[in-house]
Amino acid sequence: MKSRMKKFLVRTVVVLFILVLAVTIGASFYMLDFALSPQRRTHDEAMTRLYKREPANIKTWVKSIEKRHALHDTTITVPERGNLKAIYLRSDKPTNRTAVLLHGYNDRAESMLHIAYLYNYILGYNVLMPHCFAHGDSDGDHIDMGWRDRLDAMQWMQLANDMFRGDSAQTQMVVHGISMGGFATMCISGEECPPYVKCFVEDCGYTSVWDEFSSELHNEFSLPEFPLLYSTSALCKMRYGWTFGEASAVKQLKKSTLPMLFIHGDADTFVPYAMLDTLYAAKTTGYKEKFIAHSTTHARSFTRHQREYISHVKKFVKRFIK
Repeated sequence: MKSRMKKFLVRTVVVLFILVLAVTIGASFYMLDFALSPQRRTHDEAMTRLYKREPANIKTWVKSIEKRHALHDTTITVPERGNLKAIYLRSDKPTNRTAVLLHGYNDRAESMLHIAYLYNYILGYNVLMPHCFAHGDSDGDHIDMGWRDRLDAMQWMQLANDMFRGDSAQTQMVVHGISMGGFATMCISGEECPPYVKCFVEDCGYTSVWDEFSSELHNEFSLPEFPLLYSTSALCKMRYGWTFGEASAVKQLKKSTLPMLFIHGDADTFVPYAMLDTLYAAKTTGYKEKFIAHSTTHARSFTRHQREYISHVKKFVKRFIK
């Protein structure tokens, strides 16, 4: 009897283990597809969203550059990534001052036109705005959350330098990103950057992909990290070659030496405001400052505080780009 009961218990445990494992694996596939499958906005959708969200002066300016056919397209081809697209805008007067602007999750290049207004119209910069991998008009079948996008962006930075340097040996460049683009910007800062890169502006970027997904698991589904986040990260490694933990802005900022302005809304719950302190503390070398947008939710700092935003960014970049 005892032997039979023991066998029954062992079989039960094995069956339960297999069931839990099957559910976890299935949930991991679902989570990875849910998080990293692109939902591409069209140009018209992006413009409608921009006009609805941003102040009227942005719409007036964008309409004026469209009327002048000032926005142009360009392409780079990256091995194993395909054709990546961007839009760009030259300054009205020849200059080597250049901004590369990186958009957020499930957005596209046009979503950065309000920031292009700041750099092109207010400061007189040339501007390049890439469509990230699997976003907008770029190739790609999965979202890299800004991690591998940092390497694509560095190729765009080189192209921008070649396009906009004019008679100068090189440009003077700022990289400015929002949300996923802010994360990518911080990750770029930890790489060996060429001498034409002078400073960075990151707006509401997350500490790591792990932390961001952990926060969303808790907020949206009331689930703990274990076991789903671990299994989904492992699946991401198998499929796409990187883990949620290695995709870390904190680790990259520890290697960052160039100046950086950190921007975050103190009412942001999508990328929790508390992440700002962790990111700011991680950068221990080089100049840094922060602008906190009060009573502001995710990626709305420019929208809610246009004058302050422009003032802070303008003052910051003028310290390092003449």
